[in-house]
Amino acid sequence: MDNTKVLKSGEFLVEEVGINDVFIPEQFNEEQLMIAQTVQDFLDTEVYPNVDKIDYPNIDLMRETMKKSGELGLMGIALPEAYNGFGVDFVTQMLAAEKVGAGYSFSVAFMAHCGIGTLPIAYYGNEFQRQNYVSKLATGEFIGAYCLTEPGAGSDANAGKTNAKLSEDGKHYILNGSKMWITNANFADIQTVFAKIDNDRVLSAFIVERNYPGVVVNPDEKKMGIKGSSTAQIFYNDVKVPVENLIGARGEGFRVALTILHMGRIKLGANALGATKKAINDSVQYANERKQFNTAIANFGAIKHKLAEMVIKTFAIESAIYRVSYDIDRQIELNKAKGGDFGRATVEGISSYAVEAAILKVIGSEVLDYVVDEGVQIHGGMGYSAEMAIERGYRDSRINRIFEGTNEINRLLVVDTAMKKAMKGEYDLFGEASRVYESIDSFCCDHVDGEDYYQEKYRYLKNFKKAALLALHCANTTYGKQFIQEQEVMNNITDIIMEVYVSESLALRTEKMESLKGAAYMPLYKDILDVNIYDAASLIRKAGVDAVNAFSSNAEDVVKLTEAIETLTCIKGVNSKDARRRIANKLIEDNCYKF
Repeated sequence: MDNTKVLKSGEFLVEEVGINDVFIPEQFNEEQLMIAQTVQDFLDTEVYPNVDKIDYPNIDLMRETMKKSGELGLMGIALPEAYNGFGVDFVTQMLAAEKVGAGYSFSVAFMAHCGIGTLPIAYYGNEFQRQNYVSKLATGEFIGAYCLTEPGAGSDANAGKTNAKLSEDGKHYILNGSKMWITNANFADIQTVFAKIDNDRVLSAFIVERNYPGVVVNPDEKKMGIKGSSTAQIFYNDVKVPVENLIGARGEGFRVALTILHMGRIKLGANALGATKKAINDSVQYANERKQFNTAIANFGAIKHKLAEMVIKTFAIESAIYRVSYDIDRQIELNKAKGGDFGRATVEGISSYAVEAAILKVIGSEVLDYVVDEGVQIHGGMGYSAEMAIERGYRDSRINRIFEGTNEINRLLVVDTAMKKAMKGEYDLFGEASRVYESIDSFCCDHVDGEDYYQEKYRYLKNFKKAALLALHCANTTYGKQFIQEQEVMNNITDIIMEVYVSESLALRTEKMESLKGAAYMPLYKDILDVNIYDAASLIRKAGVDAVNAFSSNAEDVVKLTEAIETLTCIKGVNSKDARRRIANKLIEDNCYKF
């Protein structure tokens, strides 16, 4: 274990880290890049040539493609070697997830299998369950599904009605109920099913084999996008589940569900990143080919603006994704050093970063939606044609804002989880927020003499953090226990926090890149950082002022707090037009994303 600083989830609001405390994509080693290339080669040879057939939909072809990926070992990337896995670190898992994310419907089926369909058993199961099920899920011999959502219980997972009762001979649980929106439903061999035993208040988790009598799978749903993935409702009618198929302890299912969702959210951020890069490539290649007024449309300023904005948002979220992935790896190592089982050590390491997981899920999915929408616009009328890849990307992207907890739920989780961790004493969030409020009269936006480039950026970021803490302090003291009911204000503060985390991650990446590659390499990447910080200041200013106007009824307080927010978001102007043109010109010249 190295000596770098490992922050707790959400602690970035009150603590600072340096470039030696973060991992950036420019540090990928040869093995990691080789695994990424293997995934890319699989998409190029097995997925893209058949994408229309898969999306027909063709469930048999999807299952066959899934099994081929298992035979190559791709399904075992997140699993230990003892269960036919690769045993790689979390950063590498995230890189593989990024690459898979460009695979349209295949990505959804693959990630559902490898993640929520396999990891509950791998992380919480006993040795028998791991050997009997996980080792076969790792090779594709079995395909997995995760069965949590019910018709009457969406975001409120614990409100589910599916029930399990112990049989008279004590050998089985008798399962009754139904699940909906289940990915891989019509070809999954193994299902992780959540149900309440008797009148328990919380869920338990069970391994259910599809061929058990009483398991009935409906025909697939007809969907807007991800048409090649199987999504269906499943019914359980007096299904006899062996007692040894209970995952973990009785009543531990809700914990299993929550921790696996944290993992799913983080990896969804990586999936969205891969899909985003694919959409950027499709867009710039079309812009270079399509001519209007005797020139490629890539030469038009309005198109360059769109292409550059795609790059800026993508490069920034990528910085945050691999920053937290490295934090998770170090936390997992700390957990293992305490003598914990690999499964618990891993899942607790991942779930330790619930704040960042929610951030990556929200921003990753929203950046993807932005990029595919602008991608369609760059394609013009052809973007609306099913002949073009961007049309499929546009339709497939929309589900990501609903998957793994809606973005609305995740936005609330950012603030709520950070506050709960602070109340547990993990860091002094409320004390620091109070100190920021008490120092409100000392805020200023004057230029600091002698600052270098990065000192200036970190000063801005420190002020952005103060804006988040100021809004949090005032909202919390105004609303008290009712704060959780003020979802609009919570969303305002979450938007500030998300901008802070992503922008800080980008600044750290940019500075570390310069330390590795030299100043001559950096002008374009400083353009990315300049525009990002410039735009973040405006977004934070609006979110902060909106929150102030919502929770302050006193006119003097509104003026005072508004001026404070405006001071904290005061930065130097940036010629964003020229910066974006330089960024776009590199993308256009390369004809693909090479940042």
